[in-house]
Amino acid sequence: QVQLVESGGGLVQPGGSLRLSCTASRFTFSRYAMSWYRQAPGKERELVAAITSAGDSTNYADSVKGRFTISRDTAKSTVYLQMNSLKPEDTAVYYCRADWALIRYWGQGTPVTVSS
Repeated sequence: QVQLVESGGGLVQPGGSLRLSCTASRFTFSRYAMSWYRQAPGKERELVAAITSAGDSTNYADSVKGRFTISRDTAKSTVYLQMNSLKPEDTAVYYCRADWALIRYWGQGTPVTVSS
């Protein structure tokens, strides 16, 4: 069974950092573009960052540009989201997603809370 397992979420103070990881199994990770989404309470899920299958291009939501960095390690079948200078408005459940052609997989999400 295909799996995407996120980890690294938690409680952090404003201005702090977290690194999220999403490890894939049972599919060919190198074929898939990977992205991170988030969903805050009462809001729609939104794209945070994306990276191509080759890792040669990235895309970010305006709200996180300059603070978040997406990267991938094909050998570990893992995509990362480094989050710096966190703000309370970054509080959400963060999900990773894999896309290839019409195939899409979602992880189960990891919660991030930014609060003092």
